[in-house]
Amino acid sequence: MSERDRNGIELGLALTALSGLTMLTAIVMVFRYAPREATMGDVQRIFYFHVSSAWVGFLAFLITALGGLLYLIKGQRRWDALALSSVEVGLTFITMAVVTGSLWAGAAWGTYWTWEPRLTISAIQLMIYVAYLMLRRALDNPEMRARFAAAYGIVASVTVPLSWFAIRWWRTIHPDVLTGGESMAITPRMLHTLLVSLAAFSLLYVTLLLARLRLERARDALDAVRRRFGAD
Repeated sequence: MSERDRNGIELGLALTALSGLTMLTAIVMVFRYAPREATMGDVQRIFYFHVSSAWVGFLAFLITALGGLLYLIKGQRRWDALALSSVEVGLTFITMAVVTGSLWAGAAWGTYWTWEPRLTISAIQLMIYVAYLMLRRALDNPEMRARFAAAYGIVASVTVPLSWFAIRWWRTIHPDVLTGGESMAITPRMLHTLLVSLAAFSLLYVTLLLARLRLERARDALDAVRRRFGAD
């Protein structure tokens, strides 16, 4: 094992421990520290997981666009690997955001889904990034696959600001809780809990992203060995 691999494993273990501790702290704060919301009651506690997973999904898709842009500029495989890894991790979190949002909607609105702007954009965003992975699988040429995926990822990132500003640009029933919406007032304890939850989910994203990048490097090394022995 090389020193780089050893350092990567040690960093991964440290991040895993840190993200686990931070996530445990966030969960305790959600159920013990944050107050019970006056209107929605305990079901409002889904909010901390919903917002945090959505934030990480947005972050992951922006990192994908950045990785794609750097690949188009520099042509280095590591940037394509970053873009791919971030999409896969981001899809996990954005799916979590959609699921928790549906559960919250079921309790708050009496229906698990309604085609209002924010939810519609979230569904479209999910399908767009699933299509990103399908596009990569459909192309056999590595360079062409990376270039098409890079361009696709950059264009697809427009869904992030669209989703974020949907509740400000269009008439929607989705609460704007982060900027003082009328449907739910954020108290100081709620804000503290949200910030810790955002930190916990962000650390988890970094941990999973680095693990996925190590897997991608191992896959590249295996492919190189196969090509070498295939050529022989």
